[in-house]
Amino acid sequence: MSRFQRSRDAFRQWRGRRPFVGGLLLVLAGGEILLTMKAPLPVILHVGMQGLAGYLLPTLMTVCGLLILFNPAQRLFYSVIAVLLSLGTWLTSNIGGFMVGIVLGVVGSCLTFGWLPDQDPRVSRRKRRKEARAAAAETLRPGTLPEAGEPA
Repeated sequence: MSRFQRSRDAFRQWRGRRPFVGGLLLVLAGGEILLTMKAPLPVILHVGMQGLAGYLLPTLMTVCGLLILFNPAQRLFYSVIAVLLSLGTWLTSNIGGFMVGIVLGVVGSCLTFGWLPDQDPRVSRRKRRKEARAAAAETLRPGTLPEAGEPA
């Protein structure tokens, strides 16, 4: 096994033990909103609240996204805080980064909130049906039915 394959497998295992997509979307949302704050004056629609909250909320969104990635045990708290921060950017940061940042932030927070750490991998319907048919065929095989008087 090459060094690249080992590092790729290690990253996959690390990514699988945390709400990676939700945290990444939150980091991207905070970065996007911060970048829209640097837009030229004619593009900026509304800075609001003396400009401080316009920079503070997306910075905290980015921090929440990083905390979700590196401390997934507290993901529920961070996701609730992040969705409130995302909704708050509507007023403070150019309509939430021209709607892109607010949507990324809310979707990332919801994905993080709904992530379950110890869930078994999903099995497709086709595979479940195939297993059910195999189990039914196994029980209906001649000679495997219980005799009269035997408990089922």
